[in-house]
Amino acid sequence: MKRSILLIFFLNFVATCFANRSDPDFDVIFKEMQTELTKVNNRYSVIIKEKEIKLHDVTVRLYKAKESDEKINFLIQKDILKDEIMLLKKEEVKDLSKIRYLKGLQIIRLLYEKVLSLDHHFASVRTFSEINKMSNPNQYPEYEKLKELVKSRKDKKNGIDLTTLLGTNTIVSVVQTFSNMMVSSLSKEEKEKELTNIECILDFTLRMQNDLNTIYFETAYLQKSNEKMRLDIETLFKDYTKPIGYTSTLENCRTNDDWENVKQKTGDYLTNLKTQQGSQLYTSQVNIVFPIDRLLQFIAQYNNFIDQGSKFYEKFKIILNSYENEKQCETKLPLEYKKLKDDIDVAINKFNIAYKPVEVNGTKMKEILYGINEFE
Repeated sequence: MKRSILLIFFLNFVATCFANRSDPDFDVIFKEMQTELTKVNNRYSVIIKEKEIKLHDVTVRLYKAKESDEKINFLIQKDILKDEIMLLKKEEVKDLSKIRYLKGLQIIRLLYEKVLSLDHHFASVRTFSEINKMSNPNQYPEYEKLKELVKSRKDKKNGIDLTTLLGTNTIVSVVQTFSNMMVSSLSKEEKEKELTNIECILDFTLRMQNDLNTIYFETAYLQKSNEKMRLDIETLFKDYTKPIGYTSTLENCRTNDDWENVKQKTGDYLTNLKTQQGSQLYTSQVNIVFPIDRLLQFIAQYNNFIDQGSKFYEKFKIILNSYENEKQCETKLPLEYKKLKDDIDVAINKFNIAYKPVEVNGTKMKEILYGINEFE
């Protein structure tokens, strides 16, 4: 009964597994499969129950039979019914193995699309040059203008010139500019005017430089982690399809829409189980069960990464909103800063919706993939 229920659950997956439509939500897939699960369960229950009733009847008649010929006839009928029931159960297990295996492939397919979407997401995030443009006052025209003005009016004896290397250092550059301005021929009014023009730029860049760099490097870390996850799922697919003799990569399978071929090879492999016995049959069955363990491990890895990514972006949002003079300096802040804030909001939304974890708890996942119901 337990296996029959699981078989029903997976049969609906066959209808939806390779459908040419956008990837549905995991919960939707599971609900659709549960509907078909009930239908198939009823069908198997009825057939097996009929055989069991006949078997019981034949057993009773065998017990009551007096003649040898009659007993032999009932024994033959009993053996035939036992064989038929056993064959039905084997067919059920075979179908369950097929659907369970295809179910795993569907999960891999959906997860791969999510991982590729994350790749695209990280490829479009702010680059180091954009972060540098926001956090380095030397990148602002107003500050460059002040540097040129101070340079032209500085005291030749007391003023200093920085090397090319030190000139790119934010702190050293600011110190040098202010030092030269103090000993320049600029009037007090001119100095105050120039300081007013750049005060928001200096305040923002000096306060936010470390925080903006933190966002950049932690985003780079997330991107690197996602690259590893992409390689891991491609390796998982390779190992997952190795038993059935499918040799193409996950990337090629997706690009060439070769899922039907994978489905066919799965069917051929499981059909071949009918001709196997003993240790050979056991090994063949293990070969398509073991990859499911790997899939469960990857699902846990994916869920952990999404949870981590969501927390990182929440942290980034707090960082960007921490600039205390934002309202006062609103008109002077770089457009990249506002764009980055918008990007962070979009990313948080994606992590909560588009990339959200596979919402199947451990008990449900074991029931789906192994046919284990801990409450039975």
